Amino acid sequence: MSDPVTQPKPAVADEADAHVANAGYKQQFKRTLGRFESFAVAFSFISITTGLFSTFGVVLNSSGPAGIWTWPIATVGTILVALVYGMLASRIPLSGFSYQWASRLANPVVGWWFGWVSFAFLTSVTISVDYAFSQVALFPLLGWEYDPLKGAIATAIVMVLQALLIIWSTPILTKINNAAVGAELIAMIGLTVMIAIAVIAAGNGDIGNWTATGVAPTEGYFGWLGPFMMAFLLGAYTLVGWESAANLSEETKNPKKVIPAAMVRSVLVSGVVGTLFLMAISAGIGGDLEKISASTSPVADIIGRTVGHTLEVVMLVVVCVAIFACGLVIMTSNSRLIYAMARDGRIPFAETFTKVPRSTGGPIWATVLAAAASILVTLGFYANADALAGFLGAGTLMPALLYAATVILYIATRRKFTHSPDDFQLGKWEWPVVIGACIWLTVELAILIIPEAFRVAQYYAIGTILLGGVVFAILWFTRRDSLTSEVGTDVSQL
Repeated sequence: MSDPVTQPKPAVADEADAHVANAGYKQQFKRTLGRFESFAVAFSFISITTGLFSTFGVVLNSSGPAGIWTWPIATVGTILVALVYGMLASRIPLSGFSYQWASRLANPVVGWWFGWVSFAFLTSVTISVDYAFSQVALFPLLGWEYDPLKGAIATAIVMVLQALLIIWSTPILTKINNAAVGAELIAMIGLTVMIAIAVIAAGNGDIGNWTATGVAPTEGYFGWLGPFMMAFLLGAYTLVGWESAANLSEETKNPKKVIPAAMVRSVLVSGVVGTLFLMAISAGIGGDLEKISASTSPVADIIGRTVGHTLEVVMLVVVCVAIFACGLVIMTSNSRLIYAMARDGRIPFAETFTKVPRSTGGPIWATVLAAAASILVTLGFYANADALAGFLGAGTLMPALLYAATVILYIATRRKFTHSPDDFQLGKWEWPVVIGACIWLTVELAILIIPEAFRVAQYYAIGTILLGGVVFAILWFTRRDSLTSEVGTDVSQL
């Protein structure tokens, strides 16, 4: 027998594929995602352009421009949660993220519910992002007058295009996303600088807006759950989805190291660039605070006001590309989640949803299901003028619930496994980070559950859980063996 010390170390791809094999699966995807691609997936899902264009008007009306200062607070809290996710993603580097972690650390039934909530979250965020693409970017760019029916149809068409791209080629999808992320970063930084110059040099703005409450009520403004707290929607909605990098673990090179770094960096970069951009556009409102607050596309109006119509059009083109890429990444993540659950026989017609014709393409029917679910819900709200606001709330509450449940899972099962030497670890900072994440998530959930403003989002959450109960009951009577069987091998062997 040869001395193991003298044997060459396996290539990173082989090591990564070994984790998939040890989990009881066959590697079906080609590993095409490197460090930048993994970061780009996480950053694109966050998409500060999407989030800020979609929610800034809500912030102006609920909290006024002063509400922008909730953004850096949300950034810090989200980084703490991302660090906890990083430890789990490194320990169990498999597609399906929270579904896989809960299935292996708790039990398959708990894992199924994590998977169902993740599916509901990804579906709702796909809708909100693609709806925003139509309402706050595409229609203003083309000069079309927006109405709910046209918005729903445009959104459905966008979803079909995204699904076709996902099925056709992961490398092409990645190149589109990389280009979109690069364009978004350049545009956001460049626009921030230009607006700042317009405000400072040309006097075309007012930095006093940084502390202005605008049209928001001033009574009890900083009180618990007062108007200022409502602005947390800005960060709570935007700074989500960075965990999509973990959902593509089986397509990432050296996922145990690359994915935790990608998740944390994406939140950090988004937080810094977003803070500067929010400061610029808030100052750029100038004295038109009431008029801008009444606009359906306030960010676009501020850009036109400060740097001119030509740059407004250029920025709207970049925004369209960024939002389209954001929706593309979200639907991709949802397709991988469906694929991961089907691979374990945990959804109806599971065998169909596991089909991956080419290693460089997406799972066909899993992608079709992800798109169809989003399209059906979208068309169901074709007559609702406030559909975007409702989906924004749902796209904020659902991930907050999932993040909280995942952090609790980590705490409850921490003693069930020990970190491998190559795992991402926090050392002595582990428990301070976990406690900080719990504090942030408690505050965030209180903001999203207690006020009446988020009742629609809560009804969506309750409705999806009830629907999940129906699906679970069907599976219990038709696929009980698959639903309760152990998944793969012991965590210590991954």
